[in-house]
Amino acid sequence: MKRLSDSVVARLQADMQVPDLTGTRYAVVRYLARGGMGSVWLAEDTILKRRVALKVLDLVAPAADLPARLLQEARILASLEHPGIVPVHDAGTLADGRAFYCMKYVEGQTLAQYIAERNLTDRLRLLERIAEPLDFAHARGIIHRDLKPENIMIGAFGEVLVMDWGLAKAGAPGLRSGENGSARGSILGTAGYMSPEQARGDAEVDHRTDIFSLGAILWFLLKGAPPTDQPAVTATVPRPLAAVCRKAMAADPSMRYQSAGALAADVAHYLNGAPVRAYRESLLERAARIYARHRTAVVLVAVYLLMRLLFILFAHR
Repeated sequence: MKRLSDSVVARLQADMQVPDLTGTRYAVVRYLARGGMGSVWLAEDTILKRRVALKVLDLVAPAADLPARLLQEARILASLEHPGIVPVHDAGTLADGRAFYCMKYVEGQTLAQYIAERNLTDRLRLLERIAEPLDFAHARGIIHRDLKPENIMIGAFGEVLVMDWGLAKAGAPGLRSGENGSARGSILGTAGYMSPEQARGDAEVDHRTDIFSLGAILWFLLKGAPPTDQPAVTATVPRPLAAVCRKAMAADPSMRYQSAGALAADVAHYLNGAPVRAYRESLLERAARIYARHRTAVVLVAVYLLMRLLFILFAHR
């Protein structure tokens, strides 16, 4: 007997939980995917005549706090008006009792799909665009806590969107999430991308847990897979970029980059041929970097000096 794949099982489970949209302005089109706490459905807004995405709580025996958590996710998204974060249009409770919220329908690819045929430079440039909405959220005291390639979408026009804020934690800017009610022992996140403090279930995590995850995403951009341990130098990963990953994913949060922007800036330094702060280069590496960055000027100076030398030699004959 052939075993059903996880995606087929998820689809069958979702089909059994088609949301009852009676009394709303929405009509179900089709199932899209699973999200934290529920399923995401493509729907038609019958008033504005546009397609939207509905995130609907699971029907089968939801935990008592899940409706409140789903609506809290909607409120967090609604408070983050940024081009890199999907906007929320509506929220409420369906006729079958399930909480839901409505957001923009994003047509595009996941990060993994998008980078499949992109070169290293194009991949690295994505990091800055992922970091921007993170910095925006962190400045408002909101931590994502589940950053991974599956939660990064590239839209039809090249827009980069950080998705699925179901595990996000809100508080005052700069406030540790443990000070905002997290319970010690709750392990939230995705293996391979969660920080050590998340994996331990520490109550006091702050925005630097997202920095760790962003470093893991950088490694994914470089290697196409999550890091299994502290990123090592390999033949296919430039040493400065491996050093950036190691700093971002340091076990001690105080040793990491202290903002997503600082991490992205170091990657930008590498792309621009400038020194990478996380990497101490040798004199030979520095010379090679300067040559690569100023190749045309170096060649012109070398040609000029050679011509001067030849002129001096022939002038004395």
